[in-house]
Amino acid sequence: MDITVQELKEKLARGDDFVLIDVREPYEHEEFNVGGNLIPMGNFPMVIPTLLSHKDDEVVVYCRSGRRSASVQYQLKEAGFKNVRNLEGGMLDWIDHFGMAK
Repeated sequence: MDITVQELKEKLARGDDFVLIDVREPYEHEEFNVGGNLIPMGNFPMVIPTLLSHKDDEVVVYCRSGRRSASVQYQLKEAGFKNVRNLEGGMLDWIDHFGMAK
């Protein structure tokens, strides 16, 4: 199941408990991010074992457009994660809707 930028903004504003992961490259994360933990997509095969304690938690992944994060969403689901959501449209959609504000 995916998540829209509006839904994510509301979750962040409420302070909901979930894991937020930015799968972009460090330079992209530095330019603008919404507070996600930076784990570039290329690192995921090595990092998944360190995330196993979150298998039952809600995990939201995002990237620039939603493509890389969709790939990571698939990898996490294959590893047994039960509730992984991809941010539809990624940071491009976020900026279109809200500008550079969190």
